[in-house]
Amino acid sequence: MSVDEHRATPVPPTLHDVAREAGVSLATASRALNGSTRTVNETFRRRVLDAALRLNYTPNLSAQAVAKGLSSTISLLVSDIADPYFSSIAAGAIRAADEQRIATTMAVTHRDHERELELVRVLRGQRPRAIILTGSRWDGVASEHRLSDELAAYESTGGRVVLVSQRTLPFATVQLGNATGARELARELVGAGYRRFAVIAGDDRLLTSRERVSGFAEGLAEHGIAIHPSRIVRAEFTRDGGRQGAAELLNVGLDDVDLVFAVNDVMAIGAMSAFRAAGLRLPEDLAVAGYDDIATSRDVTPALTTVAVPLEAVGEHAVRLALDPATDSTTTEPVGATVLLRESTPPRA
Repeated sequence: MSVDEHRATPVPPTLHDVAREAGVSLATASRALNGSTRTVNETFRRRVLDAALRLNYTPNLSAQAVAKGLSSTISLLVSDIADPYFSSIAAGAIRAADEQRIATTMAVTHRDHERELELVRVLRGQRPRAIILTGSRWDGVASEHRLSDELAAYESTGGRVVLVSQRTLPFATVQLGNATGARELARELVGAGYRRFAVIAGDDRLLTSRERVSGFAEGLAEHGIAIHPSRIVRAEFTRDGGRQGAAELLNVGLDDVDLVFAVNDVMAIGAMSAFRAAGLRLPEDLAVAGYDDIATSRDVTPALTTVAVPLEAVGEHAVRLALDPATDSTTTEPVGATVLLRESTPPRA
């Protein structure tokens, strides 16, 4: 046997070693390194972090999760990270978690309810401190009941679930006023002189789309205006879906339409591209409105009329609910929205 084989394998440093190196108690070292919500004096915290760096110490997160029942992470599920709606919510959530020195992991569902269920099952095994689901809930989908059971089982072990959407499942919710915002948008557009409308919507089982369509229709109905069923088209909740929806409306004909409402901004921007490619002048020939107020809505030409949702604040609210010991399954935090009339819907005579 060689001399090298007789050499002892280096023993990795322990938390005790870090505490001794930093000159603090074991409890203080643990709180400084493991994302405890208990405040550690900044001087002590820095000494602990410096000692851990010198010793090349890395916390064993798996062991912590087994010992404490939960890890020092929050798991965020988004439908599409390329969609500015979800990336903005994620930015707010990550910032709020960072303030508490908690790491955030992220997974993408691709608006697939079965994939969402599968990811929740995986995350349960990783024992995050909280699971935040940011996608719209679905109606008439069997997996919603199974998802509720999985999330309830996770909460029974000490975790916290927060939904960003509709309060259709028995968990803490940051509730978005989709119908209210769309209703107010319709009122404002009628007030600006518009009377003939079409809508590009998503799958009717997707509650965010359904709420926005129904709210918009209700706002028009207050003024005796109805949308003909042939003027409501459905497509994917994406930019390409907006282009597809616009193509369908162009095929039907838009001579009797003043304004197209797309139920989110990315769809509206895709629709604007398709309308322009078909030779329409925006907004002279056709007005367009969206919903969410993603950053791009201010940069397109003409700037897009929309309903502003404070997306980063929504992410921050979700994390704070997740970490607040007072939060329970009945907690609901409503978030309002504001209509922003821009150049894509100029006043009509």
